[in-house]
This record gives sequence, C-alpha cells and structure tokens, in this order.
Amino acid sequence: AISVFFPDIIKEQNRELRGTQRAISRDRAALEKQEKQLELEIKKMAKTGNKEACKVLAKQLVQLRKQKNRTYAVSSKVTSMSTQTKVMNSQMKMAGAMSATAKTMQAVNKKMDPQKTLQTMQNFQKENMKMDMTEEMINDTLDDIFDASDEEEETQDIVNQVLDEIGIEISGKMAKAPSAARGLPSASASSAATISDEEIERQLKALGVD
Repeated sequence: AISVFFPDIIKEQNRELRGTQRAISRDRAALEKQEKQLELEIKKMAKTGNKEACKVLAKQLVQLRKQKNRTYAVSSKVTSMSTQTKVMNSQMKMAGAMSATAKTMQAVNKKMDPQKTLQTMQNFQKENMKMDMTEEMINDTLDDIFDASDEEEETQDIVNQVLDEIGIEISGKMAKAPSAARGLPSASASSAATISDEEIERQLKALGVD
C-alpha cells in the first residue's frame, strides 16, 4: 500500500513545486520592470538636480534589487527540491524492481532442484551423444550404399579421363596413338606407330590406375 501511495505524493509535490516556480518567475519579472522604472526616475531627478529625491529612489532601488536576488535564491531551492523528489521517485522505482526480481528469483529457486537439474543435464548430454552416434552410423551406411552403386561407373570415368589426358584412343582391342597426342612423342604422318597392350598398362600404372 505504501509503494502505491508514495508515487501519488511525489506527483502532487512536483505539481506544487512547478506552481511555486512559475509564481516566483512572475514576481521576478514584475520586480525587474519596477527596477527599470526606478532607474529612469533616478536619472530624471539627477538631471533636474534633485539630490534628495535621487537618494530616496536609490534606497528603493537597492531594496528592490535585494528582493530580486532573493527570488533567485528561492528559485534555486525549489529547483533543488524538485530534483530531490525526482531522485526519490527513481529510487523507489528501482527498489520496487529489485523487490519484484527478488520474489521472482525466490519462486524460481523453490521450483529448481539442483539434483534434478544436474540429472537433466546429464540425460541431455547422454541422449545428444546417442544422436550423434546414430547420425554417424546412418551417414556411413548411406555412403557405403552410394559408393557401391557408383563404384563401377566412377572407375570407368576415371579410366576414360586418364586416357583422354595422355592422348590414347581405344577402339575395341586396338589402341592407337594419334599423331598429335599430348604426353607422347610426336610421330610423322607417314610412320604411325602401333602401341602394344603392355605399353598401355605401363602408362596406366604410372598414372596410378590399376
């Protein structure tokens, strides 16, 4: 009840302080107007040579300026009070927030059992390891299946690629080297040489193809 009632007091006090500050500002403006009028009257009396009138008006001017300075002092006090109420209001809000947070933490701590939390974390770690192992086994199985189905085709593709790179063309059981083959000694157009099967196998083994 106090925490709810206190902000209302702060708001009411701030309204009163703002009203007081406005009233002081109006009074100061009125005093400044009177100050200018007195200054003009003193100058007027000085021109006419009326020293006594100048003295009387000068005393009034001194008193008026003192009163104006008092308005500045009071205004400063009001501003200080307004600042203090704002600080107090902010502190009350922070205290309320801390109180609410403390209650929340207490409720959470009551619900949380350290042993159960530890057991939950251990179970999570165990199941996570099982999942990783299952995923790895599935991936290995899939790799084996696809590797087995593509092995023959992939091997033939590698052989064809190697033969293309060394410039060997195979037609049936015969293998011939073209006259402009890459990787082999160039031969003249009139003397095309025939390459034996043993030579082809030797070149494939040199390239790492069994």
